[in-house]
Amino acid sequence: MTEQWDPEVPMGDRSGRPKGFPVALTVLTAIAFLILVSLGTWQLQRLAWKRDLIARIERLQGMAPQPAAPVLDALNEGADVDFTRVTLTCPGLATAPFVELYALKDGQAGSRLISACPVAALRYRTVLVDRGFVADTVSARPPVSPAAGAAVQVVGVLRAPERATFVTPPNRPGRFFSRDVEAMAAALKADRTAPIFLMAETSSNPDWRGLQPAPVPANIPNRHLEYAGTWFGLAGALAAVYAAMLLRRRKA
Repeated sequence: MTEQWDPEVPMGDRSGRPKGFPVALTVLTAIAFLILVSLGTWQLQRLAWKRDLIARIERLQGMAPQPAAPVLDALNEGADVDFTRVTLTCPGLATAPFVELYALKDGQAGSRLISACPVAALRYRTVLVDRGFVADTVSARPPVSPAAGAAVQVVGVLRAPERATFVTPPNRPGRFFSRDVEAMAAALKADRTAPIFLMAETSSNPDWRGLQPAPVPANIPNRHLEYAGTWFGLAGALAAVYAAMLLRRRKA
């Protein structure tokens, strides 16, 4: 006998039983919602970090350089010396050995040249100096001489090294992709190196224009609040669509 369709029973459920709760769809929606909220929260955290960074840079603009050794002594005592402008005299820096750190500057790939400079601090004997950026279009490099050349006075900003992420390529001999102080110091045969970098604002090789010192940028974009609003908005839209779907199923 052929089963007849009862118009009183909703389409898709001819057994007469109520429709089941969409468990799989609910789980997927919950996971997507949590991801979107997490991304929005992360952007708010980045917003706080960026505001602090911009405030530090604004204070830095009018900061006179200090002798490096006392600042490094304060670092040894636990002080936060990130974004402190210092001056340091480095014997033979213009012809010092260096390692290369992969970098981007204004969208152009290249390398930053990192050398070790002696410092007369209480604990530290050397500090790594980021001498500047050399574009990949420039094949030449500054000369390297084992003999100590003339002393170079460097004015720069102390910066804590950023951590490598899961997408950072591993470092290899002669080519670094993260600011690993210990590994760079070992490659340069530097002893008792401070766990910080001196980003040179003045050139160690003023007669060689291929090397571009890296002053701290004056203008840093801050759109994290906009990004957070986007992620939270997407989370709200997802919740609204899911609620509308449940309401429609209930009325069906």
